[in-house]
Amino acid sequence: ACLASTYGNQGRWNAAEELEVQVIETRKNKLGADHPDTLTSMNNLASTYRNQGRWDAAEELFVQVIETHKKKLGADHPFTLISMANLASTYQNQGR
Repeated sequence: ACLASTYGNQGRWNAAEELEVQVIETRKNKLGADHPDTLTSMNNLASTYRNQGRWDAAEELFVQVIETHKKKLGADHPFTLISMANLASTYQNQGR
């Protein structure tokens, strides 16, 4: 996950995406799809999609993370709110 972040900081979005997908799959298998660490990885991938200008993919993943956070942690939990802010940023980048 740290290497994916480094790739992202270097603008190497495709390499970051590839690693983030691997991390998500591993975390889903080991921890479960609704585990906070898995959701953090999904949020990271959605941010990578946003940075690539892949708005639909980013939006879809952010919404999935938000809905899961709401169910597991509540609508006012900081993780839920951060995910909502990320989705709002995606909308803002599109002029929505």
